[in-house]
Amino acid sequence: MSDSSRETPFRLLFSASVLAMALVFVSGRLSADIELPPPATEGGMGLFEALKKRSSAHGGDFSVAEVGLPELSTVLWAASGLNRGETGWTVPMAEGLPPYVKIYVASAEGVHLYDHRAHRLIEISGENVKAGIASQAFVKKASHILIFVADPVGLAKLSNKDAATEFADVLTGAMTQNVYLAAAALRLGARYSHSMRIPEIKKGLKLEDDLERPVALMMLGK
Repeated sequence: MSDSSRETPFRLLFSASVLAMALVFVSGRLSADIELPPPATEGGMGLFEALKKRSSAHGGDFSVAEVGLPELSTVLWAASGLNRGETGWTVPMAEGLPPYVKIYVASAEGVHLYDHRAHRLIEISGENVKAGIASQAFVKKASHILIFVADPVGLAKLSNKDAATEFADVLTGAMTQNVYLAAAALRLGARYSHSMRIPEIKKGLKLEDDLERPVALMMLGK
């Protein structure tokens, strides 16, 4: 076998590797989903101390410090309400159904959807949409923004269709209170807002169903 024949497999492998790296360079990461670390479920600040410290951060309080993945993991776990195993909800669930409100996370890295069962973030886009989704200028300074969206799939399973909007609003209220308590325990800044730019949110989150209704957002920072 000639030297050129022996080199052919190597050349093919090398060419394939170069092509694969080029594709990654052009398209970004092969997977931008985020596996979250386990949430903190023990120790920390006592409940009554957290209640006393629970507050809305002023807009000017958000600094450039980033909320870390361990902190974000704990806040999202608390927000979901699935805090006692597979069925132990700490938020109201009409008719015992799974959540009919979805939590999206906007950050400098892009937009992700929180999967509460797998405890991971699923990438929606790599675009930083923080600056355009709310009317207040300080919103974009937050490290992360949690966006609560009514889920038409979950709401469709409710037998009381007339109360679907109310159910989503009540659930969002309970979820955001969990966020406040978790943020207080972690010594993070948190702020609830209903002042949203709905068209920009729907575009940034790629919401296609008209029934996917943004309910509220919460800013997190340090």
